[in-house]
Amino acid sequence: MRDNLVARAAEQVDSVVELARELIRRPSRGGIDDYAPVLAVLESWLTGRSLPHRRLHDEQGQLVGLLVEITGGRPGPWWALDACVDTAPFGDESAWSFPPTVGDVAGQWLRGRGAADSKLAASMFCHIAADVHRSAGRLKGGLAVLLDVDEHTGGFGGARAYLADPGAERPAGVMIGYPGLDEVVVGGRGLWRAVITVHSPTGHSGSSRTVVSAISRAARLVQSLDEADLPPAPGEGAGFPLPAKLSVTAIRGGEGFSVTADRCELNVDVRTTPGFDAEAAETLVRKAAAGLDAELPGFAPTVVTPVACWPAFQLQPDEQPAAALMAAANTMGLAVRAKVAGPSNIGNLLAGDGGGIPATAGFGVPYEGLHGIDERASLAELPQVYSVYYQAVLDLLDAR
Repeated sequence: MRDNLVARAAEQVDSVVELARELIRRPSRGGIDDYAPVLAVLESWLTGRSLPHRRLHDEQGQLVGLLVEITGGRPGPWWALDACVDTAPFGDESAWSFPPTVGDVAGQWLRGRGAADSKLAASMFCHIAADVHRSAGRLKGGLAVLLDVDEHTGGFGGARAYLADPGAERPAGVMIGYPGLDEVVVGGRGLWRAVITVHSPTGHSGSSRTVVSAISRAARLVQSLDEADLPPAPGEGAGFPLPAKLSVTAIRGGEGFSVTADRCELNVDVRTTPGFDAEAAETLVRKAAAGLDAELPGFAPTVVTPVACWPAFQLQPDEQPAAALMAAANTMGLAVRAKVAGPSNIGNLLAGDGGGIPATAGFGVPYEGLHGIDERASLAELPQVYSVYYQAVLDLLDAR
């Protein structure tokens, strides 16, 4: 069985790479580019292979992804593969040693924005869907492949549309195709985000009257938040392995030189854990804001406006679909370990708004430059990675 899967993966490599190259050549930066061209490439490929698929739209009617649905011949749970086809921005293009949309192969590397995150995975999952489709009659349940956009904006529009679609079968678990060969990501910290608005009377910067500007008040609040006492990570083997983390990620306020700012806004990002959840994060931030108003009163209370929240999640290595993915990796001779990631991802959305859908959020080829310059994905390990996902899918669908 192992040899057959590896042989099949080797046969598919050229086609997987070619589709990925076409995807990279269509810029699809989250919140910047039109997503229709990159999704059209996928639609054409799926249609040409008679794979059942349909478009997903958000509440405003915008196209936010494609959903491939393959129904098995026997009753059973559905499972899903997910890979985003929108990307991070290019950043400073002059710093790249090749064009961000080059979509070429140099040595054993696929190059261009999205090569690692996650257009190569999207292509691979499409090919696995085609392989599964040929033997669908003997499978239990079904396989969905979500090819989503609006992921890098943090809006997760494609995933949300999938979860909200009344015609879609609810998956028993999801495997997300983020890259990285040595680890199967089985969890991630959650997050709680807020905008804090700090006020102060305005005035002339040269006035003899002392005015504490909103910027100065905000700076004091930043200091207080930076010094906040967060619980440490638990000890080795004591559950969720990472500590909570608070970051002030943006500050906006003031104009020119001669007027003291009457308003300043802070963006606050708190990475949460099961032991320090969204409620704890909000309590801490609101307490800091109240402390500022007591120490340096303004003409209006400091306002805390939450803007995003989802919980931390963690699967045990023996829970599905993590167990199937790790077992398949071991079968293919790869030594992988389970990892809880610091950043949040679609797995958090599935755990929260999805109502507790278990997910893995990373296993794939090695990579460089993800979200940075000169993004590229290694192709040398692609046959193994393809084989691992294909084997995991067949095991979950109880192929006989």
